[in-house]
Amino acid sequence: MADPQGFLKTRERELPRRRPVPVRIKDWKEVYEEQPVTELQRQAGRCMDCGIPFCHSGCPLGNLIPEWNDLAWRGEWRQAIDRLHATNNFPEFTGRLCPAPCETACVLGINQPAVTIKQVEVSIIDRAFANGVVTPEAPERLSGKTVAVIGSGPAGLATAQQLTRAGHTVAVYERADQPGGLLRYGIPEFKMEKSVLDRRIAQMKSEGTRFRTGVDVGRDPTGADLRKRFDAVVVAVGATVPRDLPVPGRELDGVLQAMDFLPPANRVALGQSVEGQVTAEGKHVVVIGGGDTGADCIGTAHRQGALSVTSLEILPQPTAERPSHQPWPTYPMTFRVASAHEEGGDRVYAVSTSEIVGDEHGRVQALRLHEVRMGENGFEKVEGSERELPAQLVLLAMGFLGPQQELLEQLGVDRDERSNAARDAAFMTNVPGIFVAGDAGRGQSLIVWAIAEGRSAAHEVDAWLMGKPSRLPRPVNPTDRPLMA
Repeated sequence: MADPQGFLKTRERELPRRRPVPVRIKDWKEVYEEQPVTELQRQAGRCMDCGIPFCHSGCPLGNLIPEWNDLAWRGEWRQAIDRLHATNNFPEFTGRLCPAPCETACVLGINQPAVTIKQVEVSIIDRAFANGVVTPEAPERLSGKTVAVIGSGPAGLATAQQLTRAGHTVAVYERADQPGGLLRYGIPEFKMEKSVLDRRIAQMKSEGTRFRTGVDVGRDPTGADLRKRFDAVVVAVGATVPRDLPVPGRELDGVLQAMDFLPPANRVALGQSVEGQVTAEGKHVVVIGGGDTGADCIGTAHRQGALSVTSLEILPQPTAERPSHQPWPTYPMTFRVASAHEEGGDRVYAVSTSEIVGDEHGRVQALRLHEVRMGENGFEKVEGSERELPAQLVLLAMGFLGPQQELLEQLGVDRDERSNAARDAAFMTNVPGIFVAGDAGRGQSLIVWAIAEGRSAAHEVDAWLMGKPSRLPRPVNPTDRPLMA
């Protein structure tokens, strides 16, 4: 284990400092400063190497957390990255973007602040890249089998890297101009700079993975074309159909889905020009939805110079402490302050939008709200609580309902009761040779689940192609019940 007395000597949870708000909202760089290595190792030393490490149960990837905590504490960084890469293709992504269900399952977290698992993880991989020890792992021989992966988000990238290393010829299709899916244009720079993505894509290209960008599968080529050209097809297009807000005024100018707002903003932050971009500059902005996408909209609006930013959530404000009905080691719904919330704005809970009000030119100018409370039949309006909230830009960040259906129909893939692609325990659909990984089959979920499913799908594709058990690891089954969905 790490320091045998670490959790007794160091009871505080130390994380890297965030750059001052007045400084960081002037640029698009990541918000965190580098953490001193001695402080990081002190935190890694708090890991107790429990007899039953529940952090494993909290992590869909089955990350060997006590092992690389111990190695980081000892300063054995090369061995630490080997243990980290044994279960996770992209720890630099999860270390920045995952909500860390491993930490809420940490045994130390029963009566102390949990080990800073996520920060140790990202520090190990960033140090490995800086020291040049992350190198291409090209296969020794090729299998002669070909695989098309549709989508280059975390699930698609994990599937592609595993299958390439197994010796298959893999082509990844992405409709955007650069690979990465939402990692590229959906995640703002202040959460993950794209140089982090680019260095991993470069490794994959060196290993032999081929990327076909600017290709909208379903049009040219069609799904039928891919089925003819490749031995197997993996659908990893994510859950991209946004949940809408069916209220009067939804059609007004200035009411946008979050994913119509964030990608143009991210492109501009990367130095690209976007014709007709809608920005928050000089506007009162309202973000409907309190999740990670909503926080991304808040941080982006601050950096664009919004007059004010207000986020609305229909649920009541969570408690600061773990609720009794969400006991350890489950992931609790507690009140959290993301870096974007720290930068300003108001968070309003237990409210619902009844109407979006426009001016004579068809532009949004306000929202009509009312408070809600939970009743026997769901949310009930609190009478007399109506009010208007000024808004010149309304961003809908209420989650996603599933994958776009046209491609599934073209491939002949059945859907489940939630409109996701239906698949069996081997990640295969009703069409032989067509597999599904990530949110397209699971529904909207976490980046750590996307990578885990990509690795699992690769295992099954390899076994199916070769007609024998695969040597690739298989971390999860789609029917597994996680501590956090």
